Amino acid sequence: MRDVRRANRSSLLTDLFQGGLQSRQQLAGTTALSQASVSNLIGEMLEEGLVEEAGLVGSDGGRPRVLLRVRPGFRYIVGADVAETRILVELYDLAMTRLAVAEFEHDDDPEQVAGLLITGLSAVIAEAGIEPGQVLGFGVGVPGVVDQDGVVDAQSTGWDAVPLGAMLRAATDVPIFVENGAKTFGQAEMWFGAGRGARHAVIIMIGTGVGAAVVMDGRGYRGANSNAGEWGHTTLIYNGEICRCGARGCLEAYVGADGIARRLAAATGEPLTPDLLPRLLATDPIPAPAAEVFTETAGYLGAGIADLINLFSPERIVLGGIAGSIFGERYLNEIRDAAARHALRRPYAQTSIDLCALGIDAVAMGAATLPIAQLLAEGGLPEPEEPMMAMPPRPRRPPERSRR
Repeated sequence: MRDVRRANRSSLLTDLFQGGLQSRQQLAGTTALSQASVSNLIGEMLEEGLVEEAGLVGSDGGRPRVLLRVRPGFRYIVGADVAETRILVELYDLAMTRLAVAEFEHDDDPEQVAGLLITGLSAVIAEAGIEPGQVLGFGVGVPGVVDQDGVVDAQSTGWDAVPLGAMLRAATDVPIFVENGAKTFGQAEMWFGAGRGARHAVIIMIGTGVGAAVVMDGRGYRGANSNAGEWGHTTLIYNGEICRCGARGCLEAYVGADGIARRLAAATGEPLTPDLLPRLLATDPIPAPAAEVFTETAGYLGAGIADLINLFSPERIVLGGIAGSIFGERYLNEIRDAAARHALRRPYAQTSIDLCALGIDAVAMGAATLPIAQLLAEGGLPEPEEPMMAMPPRPRRPPERSRR
């Protein structure tokens, strides 16, 4: 019965969080729960402060219906984006209103990164004027492969089995969640952005690194050992350009920001600077040597997307990330044309290729949703475990008397 109750609370809470303002009658319709069950469970959540009444809506000839929502200030969440050289930490309420931000530069040293994350957590809590105990959790998006315990392997940055989760837990009592940054980016776009409403999707993030979040039947696909989604390290050209991971011909070496910038510098004769790629993309008209590089890059990216279409047959592919967003704004049609040339016709015709909707801060936002996902799955805060009752001692049998 306890499991059934938790599942029903989870259904109601998830529907309220994702669907916004709703009445008890609407919730009964969308969750298939009885009106009595909805009223009882919502009553519990109102008493706990997890849900609140937020206005009235007219009904067909009857009394106005009370609208409900998840109470924004019930708890707070913090998300962080550990990018190549920057750490962004953001604090949100449960309405996903950003209340505080902290930003730092780093040099990829794990101890330094862990220390800056804890500093950022303390900074945003102080800026928002809340207590650490009000923070539901701290989600962190990082490059590389992340296992369930928060151990990070990132060949591109030199992180080898870094126990980031344990390092952070040793420094704070706030619950810690560590995940691959492309997956947190994907979760943000699926919940709030261009992937919303899709059941089968691939969310692509292109920056210095290249990754993807694969969503199958509404669930993120992690693979047997959390390695799924390393799309940037699939082979595009056999024995091609060397990638940061050490292999040759990876897709990332051709469509990652560094790979594009290197080819632009070689083609145009301009110095290799951090602003080279965005500056040339913003030029109108784009110089012919740069335009040739960009057209070639659109072909590479379209071919890589075609592989995703042929493998997963998603209904939607979303292109984002710092480099992916600005490149896609200028070359989305060319990317779609290249994908059409390389993908099977029918799966391609059933897939849309769109740009992301949330911008470059979506990794931190998605990381902040990790503790929310746990809250929704549990139907609220975990119930305190009941102390085990000590069994009374068994009475000792009196010693038998000798019959002698």
